[in-house]
Amino acid sequence: MTLEEIHGQEAVPVGHDWMQGAGKALHELLASAQRRGCLTAGVYESAKLMNVDPDNVAFCVLATDEEDEGDIALQIHFTLIQAFCCENDIDIVRVNDVAKLAAIVGPSEESGEARDLHCILITNPNEDGWKDPALEKLNLFCEESRNVNDWVPTITLPE
Repeated sequence: MTLEEIHGQEAVPVGHDWMQGAGKALHELLASAQRRGCLTAGVYESAKLMNVDPDNVAFCVLATDEEDEGDIALQIHFTLIQAFCCENDIDIVRVNDVAKLAAIVGPSEESGEARDLHCILITNPNEDGWKDPALEKLNLFCEESRNVNDWVPTITLPE
């Protein structure tokens, strides 16, 4: 892509409605994936899944809170996950509120304990692919963000 092409592109709409729409779509996608059993939570669990079956991963969410910003090990994991997602054409977003994610995703179904929500992967449940309007909306949001060189956009989840 040339500099002229970059400057000729329109910016991602930065209005409140666009960001709110992406947050609502992410909320819907996470809830739907949870119901379908297509959600993998945890940095290590996600890394294992991406290593074994990267073609099955449809979307990635990285989440941090203010206290996580100083965690160097977590930031290194995030850098590696982001690189892997970019290499495998997996759309990826950031969320700055782990508590809101926990309210959507809830505790682990097996143990009922809180789980690591720093990385969440949405997978395809079968070979036909999963056609979810929220996933399509988020894919479009990520594509628009990449057009203005925001490779890992941050989404705010709705209240």
